[in-house]
Amino acid sequence: MSMMGVFFALSPDQEHALLDADESGSDDSVRDLIEEFEENWADGRYSADTDQAWDAIHRCLTDGTLDPDGGAYPLSHAVLGGRHLSDDWYVVYVSATEVKDVAAALREVARDWLRTRLEGLGAGYTGARDDADFEYTWSNFEDVREFYGRAAEAGRAVVFTAT
Repeated sequence: MSMMGVFFALSPDQEHALLDADESGSDDSVRDLIEEFEENWADGRYSADTDQAWDAIHRCLTDGTLDPDGGAYPLSHAVLGGRHLSDDWYVVYVSATEVKDVAAALREVARDWLRTRLEGLGAGYTGARDDADFEYTWSNFEDVREFYGRAAEAGRAVVFTAT
C-alpha cells in the first residue's frame, strides 16, 4: 500500500472542530480540517509520521489484515480501529480515554513478538518480511508507541490519516 500515514494528538479545540465536522456529514469539512492540521502543525511532540509502515503495524497488532474491526481492543485501535470520519480515505479518531488504553497496550509489545507477527503475515501484505522490512516497521512502531505515550500523558485524543 503506498499511502503515507500520520498521527496527530489533538488539542481539545481541534478535537471538537473535527467531531463537529464529522457530525455535519460532510467529507469535505473533515478533509478541509485535516488538511489544515497537516499544513499548520507545528508541535512535533504531538504528531508522528509513519511513512508507509502504518500498514504493517496495523496488520501486526491485529488479525493480519487491514480490517478496522480485526483484532482485539486496545491494540486494534492503534491505527485503523477507531471511529472512521471519512468514506473516501483513512481518517480515524481515537478518544482520549481510548488513547490511554492503546498507550498502555503498546508499551507491552516486545520486539520479538512484533517480528514474529510480521513474518507470519499472509498474502495480503506485500512487504518483503526481511530484516530491512522489520527494522523499518519496528522503528516506526517505536515512534508510534512514544507518540501514544505523549498523547496519553497530555490527555489528548488522536486522529490517524493516510493519504
